[in-house]
Amino acid sequence: MIKKGLAMLAFLCLVGSLAFAAGAKEAPKAKQVKLAFSSVSVPNDAHTKAMYVFKENIEKLTNGQITVDVYHSGQLFTQEAQNPALQKGTLDMAYVDPNWLTDWVPYMSMFAAPYVFKSYEHMTKTFNSDFGKQIFEDVAKKASIRPLGAFYLGTRQLNLRDIGREVRTPADMKGVKLRMPNSPSWLLMGRALGANPTPLSFTEVYMGLKTGTIDGQDNPLPTNKNAKFYEVTKYIVLTDHYINPLFPAINEAKWQSLGQDLQAKMYQAIEEARKVCDKTNLDAEKELVDFFKSQGMTVIVPDKEAFIKFAREVVMGDKEATKNWDMNLFQKIQDLAK
Repeated sequence: MIKKGLAMLAFLCLVGSLAFAAGAKEAPKAKQVKLAFSSVSVPNDAHTKAMYVFKENIEKLTNGQITVDVYHSGQLFTQEAQNPALQKGTLDMAYVDPNWLTDWVPYMSMFAAPYVFKSYEHMTKTFNSDFGKQIFEDVAKKASIRPLGAFYLGTRQLNLRDIGREVRTPADMKGVKLRMPNSPSWLLMGRALGANPTPLSFTEVYMGLKTGTIDGQDNPLPTNKNAKFYEVTKYIVLTDHYINPLFPAINEAKWQSLGQDLQAKMYQAIEEARKVCDKTNLDAEKELVDFFKSQGMTVIVPDKEAFIKFAREVVMGDKEATKNWDMNLFQKIQDLAK
């Protein structure tokens, strides 16, 4: 009787171990995902710090299933090489903006025009909403790059060397070699400010200003401070010509490989990073005019209406640049500001 009981116990143990093994096969260990996130931004930039906020949050939300390697300051790619790498999938994540998406989604160029957004609230209401998600879905289909939201890079201002005069109207910008990234919509931006747009990679801007290769550049005030452009320039001209959105984006094939659960957590982590980036830049902009003055720079409040009028005439007069605009969508964007 005892032997029979022991035999039955051994049989039950065997059945249990086989069931456990079968269950283990049904629930394999979650696949680990490593993401490389690249940017040309410098360490103190708010959107560089936001990369680490994203990294911390996504690794926590997924219990380490997703890990992120952060590369800033152009460590992996130049600004020009970054987007093609993101599209091909040789890079997982990077920051992109409307200017860099126009090659694949031509109507995005209208979001890169000067004075298209009236305020920070207007910009973020446009992109961080269901309305914006529809635009991002279109980008993902056409460019194989999926924006995950819109961060506030800041409001772009003119920043010039000593060019022998103060700039108060677009006419004062005649002949000024203004650095712009090398894309058609960025170069149009330079012309719309009255300048001679000169293509140059961001990592070369400081030396270009120092040597006189370029006369000026345009960036938000936080970027000007963090990149130390104030060391090699004399003027800040508060044109407010572009409320600059910045899209943290992921290669579309990589995104689809994540599945819905991880995608939802990615959106959560991106939103936490956006809050940090936006608040940091908004707070900094309130204080930086005084900082630049303390560094001996001349801060000019120009004739903004003259810049708006000139920019509108240049942009709308360039039929080649605006031929692919979705004017119905453009009007909807303008209506959001009301």
